[in-house]
Amino acid sequence: MPTTYDIPEVLDRREGPHGEVVLRRHGALLQIIANGCFLMDTSDGRSERLLVDAALDALDGRPEPHVLIGGLGVGFSLAHACGNPRWGRITVVERERAVIDWHRAGPLSEVSGNALTDPRTEIVETDLVDYVNETSDTFDALCLDIDNGPDWTVTEANAGLYSTAGLAGCARVLRPGGVLAVWSAKPSPEFEGSLRNAGFRHVRTEEIPVARGVPDVVHLGVRPG
Repeated sequence: MPTTYDIPEVLDRREGPHGEVVLRRHGALLQIIANGCFLMDTSDGRSERLLVDAALDALDGRPEPHVLIGGLGVGFSLAHACGNPRWGRITVVERERAVIDWHRAGPLSEVSGNALTDPRTEIVETDLVDYVNETSDTFDALCLDIDNGPDWTVTEANAGLYSTAGLAGCARVLRPGGVLAVWSAKPSPEFEGSLRNAGFRHVRTEEIPVARGVPDVVHLGVRPG
């Protein structure tokens, strides 16, 4: 008897500043695909929520911290941050207009809910690497989830974010004692070393077991001060 498979339904396809981005529905899941590479879906969200919680837990109890979320994605991190009254300001940097549109008036609003209209939320449409290098704002926490990890970037230019110079840029926009949290689809001991070499303290990696394969992780480091 032949096996049947669900065929993903393309809901929207756009040409963005860095190539093609696609939103698909596969059964109950929504998926984002960039230049043919699977980025993320709505199947779980535990690691994206941990990204935000681990950063907050690593802070020193300061009131109403300002968090920068790098990458809107399917919205798990933003929605989770907005569900916690401890966060003060929540800035999200997303370079793909399509992703923002899918949340504002599209299928991904199922995930983000009212997060985009939360008065603490600011959406900035720009490239995260450029933003970190150019902004005059400072933050208590950076929660970065724009790639499949430091060793598997979506576009070549993103690799600079995880270099010595890129991590120095992250430290520049962090307030003293601020936390850098980076999502990855697999552990990266090399990136842990890069964080230490860049001067971050209390470097550690938190793992999130998955059904098959290596765990998702969140790499954490604290800026001295």
